[in-house]
Amino acid sequence: MNSLAAIVGPTGIGKSRLAIRLAWKFDGEIVSADSRQVYRHMDIGTAKLSIQERAQVRHHLIDIVDPGQDFSLAQYQTLAFNAISDIQKRDKLPVLVGGSGLYVRAVLEGWQLPEAKPDLELRHRLEKQATEAGHSSLYEELMKVDPAAAQKIDPRNVRRVIRALEVHRQTNTTFSRLHDKKGQAYRTLIIGLTLDRKELYRRIDRRVDEMLEQGLVAEVEKLVNIGYDFNLPAMSSIGYKQIAMFLKGEISLEDAIQQIKYETHRFVRHQYAWFRLNDARIHWFDVARVPEAEIDGLMSRFLEGKLDNKETLLVNE
Repeated sequence: MNSLAAIVGPTGIGKSRLAIRLAWKFDGEIVSADSRQVYRHMDIGTAKLSIQERAQVRHHLIDIVDPGQDFSLAQYQTLAFNAISDIQKRDKLPVLVGGSGLYVRAVLEGWQLPEAKPDLELRHRLEKQATEAGHSSLYEELMKVDPAAAQKIDPRNVRRVIRALEVHRQTNTTFSRLHDKKGQAYRTLIIGLTLDRKELYRRIDRRVDEMLEQGLVAEVEKLVNIGYDFNLPAMSSIGYKQIAMFLKGEISLEDAIQQIKYETHRFVRHQYAWFRLNDARIHWFDVARVPEAEIDGLMSRFLEGKLDNKETLLVNE
């Protein structure tokens, strides 16, 4: 089997639960494509499914590194390729699921990732520059050396800008080479979940409130007590960053909650930029219409080889 199913869409829409149902029904295993669920001890704020829910089918690439460890896109891609290969060798269906567009497309499109190890000294200098001269100074530098990458990176995402500059300085090539392809030979079905934006935001706000009820503040306090610094990349995630600001006395808890909701709404818009509704490779379904039978039928036709090439993505094209 060289088949691969992928489930994409915005956060909070139900991708993980659909993945479990499809993996259970079609003899599959789940490969997570979430850039934050790779971290141990970060459960509530990353909306991980419970251990009981994950026990229904085998999951890969969740809880694989500690928050203090460096973890790159290249590392993720290698682990994902290995997991997919292992699943396929056992004649099961790998189901790639997650809202991290960078992770999903790096796998589906077989990106050729520049070899560049973390340079902590360079990162420190660039972080200092961002603090003293503003993050726009780094972004302007990136625009000069790699405008293609700059167009795809939010200027406010200092960590991503620094990584792009780091790749350029170490390899004398551009971060935008990410779009060069290795030509993985997967026959891929991409299922997209969507929902009216107003209703999606309402669901997200409710989920944020539930995270607070489940103990998000205590989770962040525990991470700090274990010894994980507020400034770690993992701790810059939505939810953790704002609660950290509250714990440091910089904002009220009410303001932290509102910022989490606002930033999650903004993240959803960013996700739709990665997975566009007019992308012909993606089979979109409105979850408000509960299209389980339709999705199941599509999956069955895919696995039976009854979809033509226009309905599947061959990533070595």
